[in-house]
Amino acid sequence: MRILLSASLAICSLYGQAGKLAAPSAGFAFDSSAHTLRRIVGIPGAALVGAPVDFGFAVSAAWVAPLLDSTFVLAADGQAHLFLLTADAPLERAVDSLGAPLRVVFSPSGSAAALYSPGSVRVIKGLPNAPVVAATIRLRGNPGPRRPLPDTLAISDDGAYLLYAAAGPLELIGVSGNSRQIMDRADGVLAAFAPGGHDAAVIHSGKLILFQDIAGAATERSFDGIADPSALAFSPGGQTLLVASATGRAVTTIQVATGDRSALACDCSPSALIRMGSVFRLNELGTEPLWLLDTASDRGLIFVPAPAAN
Repeated sequence: MRILLSASLAICSLYGQAGKLAAPSAGFAFDSSAHTLRRIVGIPGAALVGAPVDFGFAVSAAWVAPLLDSTFVLAADGQAHLFLLTADAPLERAVDSLGAPLRVVFSPSGSAAALYSPGSVRVIKGLPNAPVVAATIRLRGNPGPRRPLPDTLAISDDGAYLLYAAAGPLELIGVSGNSRQIMDRADGVLAAFAPGGHDAAVIHSGKLILFQDIAGAATERSFDGIADPSALAFSPGGQTLLVASATGRAVTTIQVATGDRSALACDCSPSALIRMGSVFRLNELGTEPLWLLDTASDRGLIFVPAPAAN
């Protein structure tokens, strides 16, 4: 794959008014300096950061589903809301007891989500059109008081299982109440579910483990890990594993079937792998360009210029 460094100013004509979600879109990014969710307007390779989405209230955080069809928004008063991202303006979908999460993690395809608060996770199923709180799971406490977020948190597409670690063991937690320890000491572990099932990947201490049906037979295959990994995700089809390294300034693609891998250097420090349709966002919106990894073509890494206001 090659790096494509282009962004067309003609995309400006696609900018809608604040709150409008006119197509085409390459995804969304939260603007922490302006406390707004902003749309990435255009297509991969020719996109710009667009106008804020208007939710009708002040926003302190937002997490967008992998298929770009919904978002959990944290209001300035600390309460979470769920919105559908329609073709016009966002449409709120009522869900009881969302609480005030510190973090929201979607399943690989976005059909379920885990809303993390210290000591518990609310599991939401039926996204985006029939959301319900399926369970509230009490978690093992995080012994690091200065680390409010867990080392890793992942949820399967059916919402039946979590992978969770917080300065302690990596656990597979079922919403039905069962749990199993996957790894004894797992500080800094990264874990991800594959789309559509219970296959999973775990990276810890220089080792990559691919699990087939981690909730059942849990057949393991081990490979050398990636130095200083910062994020882990499966491609939309599940055939490829993606590993970002902020210090290594690269994204490594690993073929699940064979373990074959290739590294793609980036003029950035990829700290995340946030799925946005067929692309993955590698960093947060700020004064530097946004970087995207296109998994549906040979364009590879693409940058979106930072908005002038930043």
